[in-house]
Amino acid sequence: MVEVLPSNGLVVDLGSGGGVPCLPLVLARPGTEWILVESQRRRAVWLAGAVVALGVSDRVVVREERAELTGRGPSRGMAAAVTARSFGPPAVTAECAAPLLRPGGTCWVAEPPSPSDERWPDVGLRELGLVRRPDRRPGWVGLDLVDACPDRYPRRVGIPTKRPLF
Repeated sequence: MVEVLPSNGLVVDLGSGGGVPCLPLVLARPGTEWILVESQRRRAVWLAGAVVALGVSDRVVVREERAELTGRGPSRGMAAAVTARSFGPPAVTAECAAPLLRPGGTCWVAEPPSPSDERWPDVGLRELGLVRRPDRRPGWVGLDLVDACPDRYPRRVGIPTKRPLF
């Protein structure tokens, strides 16, 4: 996974939880800056402590907020990459990740070993400006931002889950 991440620039991790895989990736890519997005207070507090303990607080920020809000904030269109593991269903992950990516950025989503193509339909992804990467990595799906994500995404907090795009 490390080899596909940029060696510099901003990376956003959605639903950082207990810090896997984001904290090992932070250490493996010292030239990157990170935003760890975690909506649950207890986990966000733990992550903030881990960032300090690892000595990376100069380049890692923990945001205790919903990903829909992050996608509407100052980080919109700034990330070279977005990572997500156990964040949500494909449609929710794509809708929350796409607005954060800069043109040419890639979202890497942890997936079952043999994900079906139906989980990531081309039509739904294109609506967000995304296309699936042709190179497959075991356990990961790569999504490239090829067109700007429309301003209407992400929708209000909770709506991507209640009314998924695909």
